[in-house]
Amino acid sequence: MRRLTEHDLESRPPDLVEQRISLLKETMPEVFADGKIDYVALKQLLGETVEDSDERYGLNWHGKSNARRVAMVPSMGTLRPDYNSSVNWDSTRNLVIEGDNLEVLKLLQKSYSGAVKMIYIDPPYNTGKDFIYPDNFRNSLSNYLQLTSQTDSSNMKISSNTETSGRFHTAWLNMMYPRLRVARSLLRLDGLICISIDSQEVANLRLMCDEVFGPENFVEQIVWKNKYGSGAPTRGCATVHEYILIYSKTPISNIAAPLTADKRRAYKYRDSQYTTRGGYITQPLATTSKDDRPNLRYPIHHNGIDIWPDKQWIWSKARFLEAYEKGEIVINEKNGKYSVRMKQYLRDEDGTERLSKPVSIFNGPFNQEGTKELRTLFGKSVFDFPKPSELIRYLFSFIVNDQVEDDGIYLDFLLAHLRLHMRSCH
Repeated sequence: MRRLTEHDLESRPPDLVEQRISLLKETMPEVFADGKIDYVALKQLLGETVEDSDERYGLNWHGKSNARRVAMVPSMGTLRPDYNSSVNWDSTRNLVIEGDNLEVLKLLQKSYSGAVKMIYIDPPYNTGKDFIYPDNFRNSLSNYLQLTSQTDSSNMKISSNTETSGRFHTAWLNMMYPRLRVARSLLRLDGLICISIDSQEVANLRLMCDEVFGPENFVEQIVWKNKYGSGAPTRGCATVHEYILIYSKTPISNIAAPLTADKRRAYKYRDSQYTTRGGYITQPLATTSKDDRPNLRYPIHHNGIDIWPDKQWIWSKARFLEAYEKGEIVINEKNGKYSVRMKQYLRDEDGTERLSKPVSIFNGPFNQEGTKELRTLFGKSVFDFPKPSELIRYLFSFIVNDQVEDDGIYLDFLLAHLRLHMRSCH
């Protein structure tokens, strides 16, 4: 019997199991979950009848029940003040707590349960390079492989799944789940949680938050353009965005935010009310999108002519006449066609600046600005992809259910992956 040469090894046929798995992934990608084959789904696709008594919509992974249990286990730790490292201990309204964030979250429940106005977290994105917290409920790799039938009791592999393929999403889900469970208990009834994430885990995070907070409390999945340009080439599209998931503790009726600097600058026109109400923009008074309302269709008498809407106006005649008398209507004519527009002032008659509706796409601020901020503070880049403070400031400015408040408790329990940060703002 002769030895195999390098030429023999190169000419050997490929592994048939790997070939078949690759073919299965191409033809039936839906039977793979977290890198493993879902044999129940495979049987269903092949026409076999499967008992569906345990079927339900949701996100499941190995260790989920344990993660639920860990969220309920009380902390045995204690918070101790560090006077020597503190600044203005007696007067500060800011609190930074260092420690295992899950343990600290549990400790905070005693004093801050139902008190936090908003939570913002920037968790690990699970890109393969992130540190995932080694909570005590996580399995060791060898134990995990045995429990999921990837190895036998002798630690020999019995499936084609690699160490990372079956555990990659699971470890991240087991880390996030109990923290979100405990965080929910800290929110006020009208509280919000905002979570930054990218495409790697946004789908899993959305399903997890649906379970923890309830799908009825989903507020928005913000698309945040976070880069100036496209950067280095990638296999597919150049990625220039991330996501911010927003959920509430209970269903909310409305959400608003102060005007951004760009929107404020748009109020550039002035009239006699500028001193008290600031500049104004104009909005069309006619509409074609609303249901027919006979009381909204009437002629506007101006300079000896009657102006009719194509369909109807958005205001009643009484409201229009009041604004017309105050000089808050702008009427222009071009080629025999009249445009009727109302003035929208920066501030109301009491001097209160108007609010705006947050949109589902943020165009900046950009990560480069966050990097620049850190370099200004520390003289170097402390960590990659820091969030710009303007983004956090804008999220913290959200006004829920029309309740304008100058005070509140804001929480970040994944700051730099190690710190819990609370602050009371005004």
